[in-house]
Amino acid sequence: MAHHRGSHGAHPSTAVLTRGFDPRLSVGSARPAVFRSSTYVFASPEAAERAFDLVSGRVQPEPGEVPDLIYSRFNHPNAEILEDQIIPLEEGAEWSIAFNSGMAAIMTTLLAILRPGDAVVYTVPLYGGTQNLIHELLEPLGMVCRPVVAGHSAEIDEAIRSTPNLKAVFIETPANPTMVMTDIKRAALTAAQLDPKPVVMVDNTFLGPAFQHPFPLGADLVLYSATKYLGGFSDLLAGVVLGFSPELNRAIRGRRGLFGNILQPDECWILDGRLPTVSLRMNRQSKNAQRIAESLVHRPEIRKVFYPTLFDDPEQIRIRLSQCDYPGAMIALDLHGGKPAAFEFLRQIRLAHNAVSLGGMETLVCHPASTTHSGCSAKEKEIAGITEGLVRISVGVEDWRDLLRDFEQALEHVAVAAAPSAE
Repeated sequence: MAHHRGSHGAHPSTAVLTRGFDPRLSVGSARPAVFRSSTYVFASPEAAERAFDLVSGRVQPEPGEVPDLIYSRFNHPNAEILEDQIIPLEEGAEWSIAFNSGMAAIMTTLLAILRPGDAVVYTVPLYGGTQNLIHELLEPLGMVCRPVVAGHSAEIDEAIRSTPNLKAVFIETPANPTMVMTDIKRAALTAAQLDPKPVVMVDNTFLGPAFQHPFPLGADLVLYSATKYLGGFSDLLAGVVLGFSPELNRAIRGRRGLFGNILQPDECWILDGRLPTVSLRMNRQSKNAQRIAESLVHRPEIRKVFYPTLFDDPEQIRIRLSQCDYPGAMIALDLHGGKPAAFEFLRQIRLAHNAVSLGGMETLVCHPASTTHSGCSAKEKEIAGITEGLVRISVGVEDWRDLLRDFEQALEHVAVAAAPSAE
């Protein structure tokens, strides 16, 4: 089904529309159909035997051989098409694996790599779901999970060098929600000095695939909550892992078949149709966010604006310039007046929506301390820079001037509400 059409060498915006799908296999349909079958018919008993040998890993495929479809828990045509068409968006990827959520992608990948007694070094702050996975599943299973503060390159180097049985390095960059960046290339070079080398994994949800490319920097795996920018419309859950190692491909794909968390055909079909517009949407969102962030930076109600073009730390500026093409569409505002000011801001916004998640066409604003990061300890919040006055904004594709006016009027209400206590 996932038949190549000679698009190798094409630019990503071309390849995403011209590879991975053969209309002849879909009765001439110009776009993929939805294949909702749970099971697939074999051409012969020998083909069935070969398919099971391949999917179980008992034998290795011949060059260019694609196993026959068996059962939709293992694979199905819409997953094959999506997985082939997403590859050119991530420079350096050779394969991708689709999951029914970002958390499914992260969990399955970590459980394909780690065994009891193995260790993982990870950056903090981390997406709350990933943090919970570490504390509630990996650590009780006997895996050693060592946190290092995002952006602290020397500490990350030291942790990688000194952690026994290190099998994975998990980097989330930029960090959520303060946009602190971790040097992927430096961490990957440090990991490459070890034998055996740990797998360097990058959660690229915030800036990828348009603005940050971890594989040329030395990463082994790139992970996404495809619910966010890849999906782009806040209407589906999905996750993706991309890589180039055949061994990791087999291991993660085998775990997915075991856990049954493949992305369903309808969602694969929808997500596949979104891929050609990812860069168009992200470029618009990033331009909007930059204009808004740089316009709000001197507002008296705001203690600090967190946005990549407004970094003041020289090392953060260096990392941004070395590994990110554009600053992206996530902004955080730390308001004077703490939680009451943040809540008043959220009450007063009119165009943006008070909701968690990010990456959609519409602008979303939330209060991380009481929502996305509410499960973090006081110490974890302090390390992450998550104050009670912090609001996180995922900027959409609306006209940036309308959004700016909305935020400004909300800030004026914050100032009025704070006035009596200031006297």
